[in-house]
Amino acid sequence: MNASSTTVEYLTHSASEIEQALLTAFPHDWQIPHQLREAMMYSLEAGGKRLRPILVLTAAEAVHNDNLARKAAFPIACAIEMIHTYSLIHDDLPAMDNDDYRRGKLTNHKVYGEAMAILAGDGLLTHAFYAVTQAVKQGVSAQVALDIVSDLAELAGATGMVGGQAADILGEQGVTSLEQLEFIHLHKTSDLIMFSVTAGARVGGASNEQLIALQEFASKLGLAFQVQDDILDLIGDEAKLGKPTQSDVQQQKVTYPYLIGMEESKALVERLTAEAKQALMKADLAKPERLFAIADYLVNRDH
Repeated sequence: MNASSTTVEYLTHSASEIEQALLTAFPHDWQIPHQLREAMMYSLEAGGKRLRPILVLTAAEAVHNDNLARKAAFPIACAIEMIHTYSLIHDDLPAMDNDDYRRGKLTNHKVYGEAMAILAGDGLLTHAFYAVTQAVKQGVSAQVALDIVSDLAELAGATGMVGGQAADILGEQGVTSLEQLEFIHLHKTSDLIMFSVTAGARVGGASNEQLIALQEFASKLGLAFQVQDDILDLIGDEAKLGKPTQSDVQQQKVTYPYLIGMEESKALVERLTAEAKQALMKADLAKPERLFAIADYLVNRDH
């Protein structure tokens, strides 16, 4: 079995573990209106790469080289998947990107209506913070949980992902500069990836020096990931992507291929990935191999 197939096997197995954990993320005895619970779970169970929660688990294990750290990180892995899912539900709304399909299924508002889709996103966003607190029951210290909550509020909020989304909406072809596009991608995509890596690392007991190196790793990796998304929107396979291609073009969104061309965009993904791996080496982790493998996998992905 080669390294690539081993990585795919690890990602598939980890995604399955996360999906099992998500099934019990909302306590069954909580009095949640039936349609709201159904709408939240519809999008939460829709599949996808589960990259962000996998990075939480992998980073925890990488720092501590201990399966106990990985196990303790599961509530935080669920939390970041809730944040990511809520952002997709809202991103698909008519007022945002107005998409009909996500992960190969009808978007949330197409099934449950716009009002319930908004509330489903709100519910997932709010519950993510509750989920982080549950890591304390798995042995994570209260101080580490508090630090993770603080990071989540910053990196998912107005100064992070939400700010990136706002800048994306305000951006226009022919107006947005390369510097502004980098700002959009760093916040819209990289910030949640940075949260995932550093939150897992915090669970594993990372030092401040390790966290700084891992922030650089995740920021570069996240930007490479989004540039690759820009590329795949133009040349990807709709069946593998689970959504229509050319959507950025139709919405006149600014992308890296639009500003610097396809070949230069591909070269940028390679360069950013190499820089991310250099930063990862500086972190001096106990078990970094899977993080390196994930970086290599992402640069070559087709969906």
